[in-house]
Amino acid sequence: MTENGHVRYRQCVSEKDGGLSRTTCHHSMERLLALFILCFTGGLSWARKVSVPPGPLVRVEGQALSLRCEVSDYEGPPEQDFDWKATRGSETINVISTFDSSFPDQSLKDRVINEDISVQRLGDSTVELRIRESKVTDSATYTCSTPSTDSVISGNYHANVQLRVIPDTLVLVPEAPVSSVTEGRSISLRCNISYDFIEGIYLSITWSIKKEQSLEEDIFTFGPDVGVTVGLNFTLRYVDGGMHLHLDSRGSYSLVLSGAVPADEGVYVCAARQWTREQGVWNRIQEKTAVMGRVAVVPTAESLTVQVLGNTFLTIGDTLNLTCLVSADDYAVLGLEVTWLLNATQVLTHLGRDGIVAKSSNVLGITQVGEGVFRLEIQRVELSDMGFYSCRVRAWVQHSKGKWYQATEKRSTPVEVLVNPKDPAFTVALDSPVVAQYLGDPTELVCQVTNISLFRCERLGVSWFYSAASPSNGQRTTDIIASLNENGALVPSEKYRSRIDSGLIVVTHMEPPTFKLRLLHTANTDAGEYACSVMTWAPTHHGNWKKSSEHQSHALTVSLASKGPGVSVAARIVRPATSTGSTFEMACQARLKNLQAGISLSVLILVQESIGAPCRKLASLNPDLILKLEDWQESSRKDSLSLLKTGREEFRFRIQGVQLTDKGFYSCEVGVWMRQDRNEWAEVAKGDSNKVLLTFDHTRPSFELSISSDTSSVYPWETVKMECIVSLSGTSPNTDDVAYEIQWYLSRLRGSDSLTLLASMDRWGMVKKSPRNDSSDCSLERLKAQRFTLNIHGTQDSDAGEYYCTATPWIRSGVSRVWSKEPDLISKRIFLNVKFALWDSVKLPLLYGTCASLSVGLFSLILGFVCARCCCRNTTHTPRSRIKLMDLEID
Repeated sequence: MTENGHVRYRQCVSEKDGGLSRTTCHHSMERLLALFILCFTGGLSWARKVSVPPGPLVRVEGQALSLRCEVSDYEGPPEQDFDWKATRGSETINVISTFDSSFPDQSLKDRVINEDISVQRLGDSTVELRIRESKVTDSATYTCSTPSTDSVISGNYHANVQLRVIPDTLVLVPEAPVSSVTEGRSISLRCNISYDFIEGIYLSITWSIKKEQSLEEDIFTFGPDVGVTVGLNFTLRYVDGGMHLHLDSRGSYSLVLSGAVPADEGVYVCAARQWTREQGVWNRIQEKTAVMGRVAVVPTAESLTVQVLGNTFLTIGDTLNLTCLVSADDYAVLGLEVTWLLNATQVLTHLGRDGIVAKSSNVLGITQVGEGVFRLEIQRVELSDMGFYSCRVRAWVQHSKGKWYQATEKRSTPVEVLVNPKDPAFTVALDSPVVAQYLGDPTELVCQVTNISLFRCERLGVSWFYSAASPSNGQRTTDIIASLNENGALVPSEKYRSRIDSGLIVVTHMEPPTFKLRLLHTANTDAGEYACSVMTWAPTHHGNWKKSSEHQSHALTVSLASKGPGVSVAARIVRPATSTGSTFEMACQARLKNLQAGISLSVLILVQESIGAPCRKLASLNPDLILKLEDWQESSRKDSLSLLKTGREEFRFRIQGVQLTDKGFYSCEVGVWMRQDRNEWAEVAKGDSNKVLLTFDHTRPSFELSISSDTSSVYPWETVKMECIVSLSGTSPNTDDVAYEIQWYLSRLRGSDSLTLLASMDRWGMVKKSPRNDSSDCSLERLKAQRFTLNIHGTQDSDAGEYYCTATPWIRSGVSRVWSKEPDLISKRIFLNVKFALWDSVKLPLLYGTCASLSVGLFSLILGFVCARCCCRNTTHTPRSRIKLMDLEID
């Protein structure tokens, strides 16, 4: 192949040899075949291709247009040059070139210089021909060509596209919408469009809205095909039928938004666009936009007003008429719900937007007498109708498809309605036909109401009161016993609830209007003054009852006709206690006065350590003769106590094996009980006995408790021994008849009451130790009969503090062989100090450190000496100089 790309073939010679023809070439056939395959392969791989958009292309006069040209599969430099030519009929002119500025035709030079026609390089192999303002005369067939830079001419080097520029005939004339509409009304947006029909040109129209401080948002688009496009925020409205498109043959396009809401307020814009279909894709070739105008939506809440008018001063039985006046700018589009309220919370009646009335009655109703006029009528008003009346209005606006939404809610200013009461006249008389003769007899009070014929619709109720003088200060206090409300239900007070629930007090209502209070078992505490108060209850229009009047009777004094019951109790000693371990027995004899048959007695045994000391309950027998140990603290001796009923009015109390702690003054408390209607006991009387003394001579030994320690200061990990010694003086019992309970305590601060129990030993010798968190330990042992030793093993800092012990002696009686407990003994306190052994704690570490340091230093000296002698020795001998003067001089 030559430099200019042509292929040279070498000459071949034909020879004949023996009738055979043979061709001989200067090069072998194999090389020629390889060259042929190479050329064929190169032709397939490299074929220049120039491409432009497929035509024909349609554009509009006055609009900017561009034509793209791209070359691929070429050889040579990466950046390619392009030439644009235009052909109209048989005439072809040069338009523009990327490398030759003199290339444009003379008729286009001015447009090229003014950059109305330009070529823009988008890449090494791509350019665009751009016309800033197209003209109809620009219609032509445009050819894009590229000069060859290939080694072999292959492929295409130019491409054509047909361009058609049509005149601008699109005219957009919008009609200004209504500047203000009320909420719920429709907004009509009309745009008039005219244009010359050209085949292949399609039209679309778009309505959009521009709100304050927000971008323009598309509402609805019709075209360019027969379909529509709805904005994202308007899809639901379009589906519900709240958006309609109207077309006519005169080029008028109207979009109607029904059911306007405050969010529809803004500036509306209409846009008309022309489109062409290129390569299956819509291409916009022209767009014109016009502002239609601003639309304001007036909310219903701004124009809705509610007012109440009517008579407000009435008398019981009159008719109440109140009028609710509702006004709005556009009343026709509203659905109103009207509710009448009493005291802002109670709903009287309700009228829905569909005209259905709720909560009406024959005396209360609501009616609509005109546009925006709603009347409330209440017949035969009562005291319960007094209060503040208001009218609540909820305005609803209808969406498409019959859907409603609440636009606003308003409430009128409350109007106070006053009703003058008519005080009914009737009298109340209180009498006591049944009076108790004895304690426990019934008492009956009757409350009689007269002039009852004046009440026809009302109900009666009653309240019973009791008052008595206080025994402490003489002031009279009044308590309510029970009431019967308007429904006839019994309402007991807290003070008398138990007696009413058990049936001891009965309240009844009888006809004619008579109320009874019956005390089934009269007690001394029931004596006093009684009164009844009768109330009238009138029905209200709301289905409940309200108290209309109240009259109280005079006070009636109730007392027992005869002397009240009495109980006297006498206590005496049957068997005195002579010593510890002996038996004490006491009898309690009751004497009853003015009491009927069917009673039962209870007894309670009390003890006082001394006169004036608080009493302590020991044992009791209830009316069913069941024994109960009240405050008996010694569970081990519970079998030694007994309480029995030995006669109709006599009880016996016995203590076997008395001890010193049993000494004191003993007494009996006897109660008288009667059965109630529900087979329950009720106490009607009570009496206390005299006091008897339980005492005996007891010559007990005198005990003293001392404490000692082998040291007051110790070092850690040492053992400390402390002894607790009990000494006896006076008459000493046998060793086997004395036992001790020992307890050791620790207080870590001097004089502190915060104590820690270390160990204890009971009188049988059983040792108990408290849990410890320290590494030290303690042990408690008995050395002799009266010597007890506490050992602290491995003392620590936490063991420092004050130690003391307590001892409780137990002495066994020589006669009854019963153990008795003596008072507790407390020793003095001793302080234990735990020293910090500084020298003992540091001497061993110091000794070990010194030895280690000396060993390491000695080893270092030996190692250095050995290394210096063996490794750093100079083996060359330097003879001593014979010239001493020289040596001295050198020195």
